[in-house]
Amino acid sequence: MLNGLVSRRVLAACLFACATPAFAQDAAPAEGSTAAVEAQGLEEIVVTAQKRSESLQKTPISIMAMTSADIEKKGIVDLTDLRSQVPALQVTPHPNSATTARVFIRGVGNNDDQITVDPSVAVYLDGIYVARGQGLSAEIAEVERIEVLRGPQGSLYGRNATGGAINYITKAPDLGEFSAKQTFTVGNYDQFRSRTRVNIPVGDKLAVELAYLHSEKDGYVDNLGTGVKRFGDQRRDAYRAAVLWEPIDTLQLRYTYDRSDINDTPAYMVYAPFYPDQADRPTAGSPAVNNLLRNDVTAQGHNFTATWEVADNLTIKSLTGYRKLDNETHQDYLTGAVGPFPVFLTNFYQNQEQWSEELQLIGSAFDDQIEYVVGAYWFDEKADSFDTTVPTGRPTSNRTATVRNKAYALYGQGTWRPDFLDGLYVTGGIRWSRDERKATLAQEVIPVGGGTPIVLAPGAGDNSFNDVSPSLTVGYNVNPDVNVYAKYASGYKTGGYNLRASSIERFEDGFGPETLDSFEFGIKSSWLNNRLRANLAVFRSNYKDIQTNVQIDPANPAITDVFNAGKARIQGIELDLTAKPTKSLTFSANYAYLDAKYQKIIDPLTNADITSAFTFVEAPKHTLTTSAEYYFPEMSIGQLSASVDYFMQSKKSSATSDARYVIGDYGLLNARLTLSDIPLGLGKWRLSAFGKNLTDKEYYVAHFAGGLPAAIFGEPRTYGLELTFEY
Repeated sequence: MLNGLVSRRVLAACLFACATPAFAQDAAPAEGSTAAVEAQGLEEIVVTAQKRSESLQKTPISIMAMTSADIEKKGIVDLTDLRSQVPALQVTPHPNSATTARVFIRGVGNNDDQITVDPSVAVYLDGIYVARGQGLSAEIAEVERIEVLRGPQGSLYGRNATGGAINYITKAPDLGEFSAKQTFTVGNYDQFRSRTRVNIPVGDKLAVELAYLHSEKDGYVDNLGTGVKRFGDQRRDAYRAAVLWEPIDTLQLRYTYDRSDINDTPAYMVYAPFYPDQADRPTAGSPAVNNLLRNDVTAQGHNFTATWEVADNLTIKSLTGYRKLDNETHQDYLTGAVGPFPVFLTNFYQNQEQWSEELQLIGSAFDDQIEYVVGAYWFDEKADSFDTTVPTGRPTSNRTATVRNKAYALYGQGTWRPDFLDGLYVTGGIRWSRDERKATLAQEVIPVGGGTPIVLAPGAGDNSFNDVSPSLTVGYNVNPDVNVYAKYASGYKTGGYNLRASSIERFEDGFGPETLDSFEFGIKSSWLNNRLRANLAVFRSNYKDIQTNVQIDPANPAITDVFNAGKARIQGIELDLTAKPTKSLTFSANYAYLDAKYQKIIDPLTNADITSAFTFVEAPKHTLTTSAEYYFPEMSIGQLSASVDYFMQSKKSSATSDARYVIGDYGLLNARLTLSDIPLGLGKWRLSAFGKNLTDKEYYVAHFAGGLPAAIFGEPRTYGLELTFEY
């Protein structure tokens, strides 16, 4: 499986990192001694990736989890911030809309944002599937934990995906206890952020939580033309209301409403030479820009979760979700790059709503030798979109589309832990899926200079797909601190329709599902009285029937057909290390090696082998995140701590069918200095100074391969102060 993946030395080094500490483990110091205090180990992280609470170290999944403390220390405020925290995860803005997040895990993801195409990485908010990437860069109102699951997760989730899953778990209201938290952040580029949370108990069995967030920051590229003042401004508000009611000890009812309003301005695109050359990061756009418009995105949702503990070994859980998206985005492409006119202007208007219902049975049997999860899932989505593209010197294109999607699934997973062989466990799972997808497309072309629109023939598609995705894991707990496992999992992503098809017939035909078979070997281990944690995953995925964009007209990159024409293999290594040599000092290093390669792509129209024309996008060979945190001796004014983290990634391709589009390697240095437990009498006070991209590195986060080559830069150096009060 590892042939050609990495050298034997690299693999041996990774295995050595996980295994060597076993021979260096020292004896536990006496309780209460100074050594015992120094030996306080790493905090246990509890995750719910397998629908039940369990230690991350006991979960046979390649997973990274961030607690609320991690989220705060690393300054994670939205999905895009995760790209510098989780190796093998890439999150980039879409060129049409910086409020649309394109998510890739292990090289698998979507490079487009059509409403007729499902994402390859599933995002869940408190167990509710979020179908559309628009608005996913909204700031987070109140999050308790983020879990990033790498690889297909089919047999335990209502919606499947080939790349993986990202779970947001928000904080539930606290019964019987009033609490409040207020955070203010100020920084350069006129950054201001206010985050408020209040928990109000109503008796002993009911609690209400209210949260509000307002965030704004100016962009770093001035607009010298008309319209909004700058490119890349952030103007965001988020709201959350939650109610928790426990009428009896065995029944928990939780309702949550969330809303995010995003009024950012469009990201600035710079005319970009091909790699290895790179443009200079701009500070101002062209004075020829005309009437630059602000985006307007509202994403909101309702979640009602009922949990009933029927018995000590059986829980029934119902998750009902409704989400709605209103998305209006605008983009100016390269005005002034080669003349006083834009290459083209785009305006997108999208509306979407979804309902979902999921029923889960979570339990155990035979004296806990068997643990199981059984679920049923229903999903209904409808959406419509209108977009207009105004190119200079060419006809204007208007396009209207609608979708109506339904999905059904039955899934189950069981784990057997036999009494006769302590430590062994075998987990099997299976998921049946059915997707029913309908879409319509209407188009018109307006001649240059105006005139009577030319109405093209409309189209309508109606397809359905079925799939069975199995999984199997065999694991062994060598001792309470070492867990090894081998895992097979199948992933499935449903088919859809392509709004940029070369003909209305090609649109109506649509394209079919793609599948991925993943094989993974993992070790999860803790050493030295839990002062060192070493986790390793080695995997290979066979990717089949890939939904591949094939450019039909060389003179018009906007016209592409999507075929199930691709076959690929993806393989790699993920190594996560965390060390706490003393109670005051913590180190971590998370590394991913990725080798993604197309094996065969056949042009269905000509039957020609066009494999050499395609490259894997958003799949850098090397990504590394390191961090260090130190707590200084306590002082009369409070507890001082300092943290530093550094992220780097090697070069990566950013356009599937044009190898010239490459984003070079870069590294980002962030730091934070915090004074906590400030003795001001009432409540807890905390003051932090932070900086991101401290070396002011100039780097691209995204390319646009249409017309002239363009790129979006990452943010320059930012810094500020953050004050938090808790009661």
